[in-house]
Amino acid sequence: MKDKPATPAEEPKTHRKKDKPEVYVLRDIKEYLGESVLIIFSVLLALVLTEYFNGLHEKNETKELLKNIKEELVKNKKAEAEQYTYQKMVLKNIDSALQSKEFQQKIIVNDEFHLKLLAPDGIQYRDLSTVAWEVAKSKDIITKADFALIAKLTDIYAQQARIDKLEDKVADIFLTYDSRRQENIHTSLVLMRDNYKGWAFDRAPSLIAKYDEAIKMMEEK
Repeated sequence: MKDKPATPAEEPKTHRKKDKPEVYVLRDIKEYLGESVLIIFSVLLALVLTEYFNGLHEKNETKELLKNIKEELVKNKKAEAEQYTYQKMVLKNIDSALQSKEFQQKIIVNDEFHLKLLAPDGIQYRDLSTVAWEVAKSKDIITKADFALIAKLTDIYAQQARIDKLEDKVADIFLTYDSRRQENIHTSLVLMRDNYKGWAFDRAPSLIAKYDEAIKMMEEK
């Protein structure tokens, strides 16, 4: 048999990827500056808008807080005027008791103190609210409102707090053992009268005037 002629060895096929040309975009300094300016402007605009809306919200909140305080002062003024009239009657009853031994004997009977003979509707005739003021302080109203108004309101609510101590002060007198002795009733009545005057009655006219001043200040805002 004849040998088959040798065939040349096949060369392995290779797949070569053609290198893709890379495109470089040349940008000048003006384009970079333009983009930078646009970014900075966008950030500043966002900050300005945020500040504006925060300020608008704060302004509206402050306005609402002052409105609530004003309404509270109007109610407290009415309550304090009524309380002043009531306390005038109580003081008149105390003076009558101080001048009458017979009246004094009716106040302390079997070691029991009969308050209703002097103050038929209790020591405190009306409550003076502080809710709106406390809420406003929690919202930092002191740094947001006019200084003169804040000073006036602070004084008003401080006076209210002193008036509110009257009940405790009178209780300190008549919840003691010695005050229930018949021989001490005159002294107890004097102490009661002095507490009424010192803590509440003598403060009322000034407080009512301050209510008017504060309400007027808020109406002018």
